[in-house]
Amino acid sequence: MSDLETRLADIVRADPGLMHVLATVRSLGLNDWRVFSGAVYQSVWNAVTGRSPGYGIRDYDLGYFDPDTSWDAEDAVIRRVAAAFEPPFRDMVEVRNQARVHLWFKNKFGEPYEALTGTDEALARFVAPAFAVGVRLEDDDTISVAAPFGLEDVFSLTIRPNPNRPLARGWAKATANATARWPELTIIEPEAV
Repeated sequence: MSDLETRLADIVRADPGLMHVLATVRSLGLNDWRVFSGAVYQSVWNAVTGRSPGYGIRDYDLGYFDPDTSWDAEDAVIRRVAAAFEPPFRDMVEVRNQARVHLWFKNKFGEPYEALTGTDEALARFVAPAFAVGVRLEDDDTISVAAPFGLEDVFSLTIRPNPNRPLARGWAKATANATARWPELTIIEPEAV
């Protein structure tokens, strides 16, 4: 584990909300699952900027991978996860089967999206390298980290476009939302990349 991965794991462990979500989801035995995106990178930003754990976190994105791509199968998992939590977490944990994303992504975001073969593969397609971070609480209580672009951008409070995909249609909104809560962020606009 790299120094930044160790630091990330320590930050995750110090965030009671994130640890509650990770421990609860682990108990459900979902296939190839991770908590990723905002709840993870925003926890780092809070630690780096001296904010309290949980500041600015609006939801916990939970991805898992099930080859059954039917809506009914995903809905059953969504209901099962919701039943495992009390409010406010019940309404904050957002569950998506990563095997189904290609079925709805283009209609929702206007971009093509090829089918995935696993949950961690989704991270490489996120809007920005800083957002492409996922964690899982393993059975031995270690925290595993998936970060295809590394963790440097997350810890340096830098948001730049994902170099491996076209600029996301929601880029301006995503960066404006982030800087409204963490004004210390550095945004590298596409023209400068």
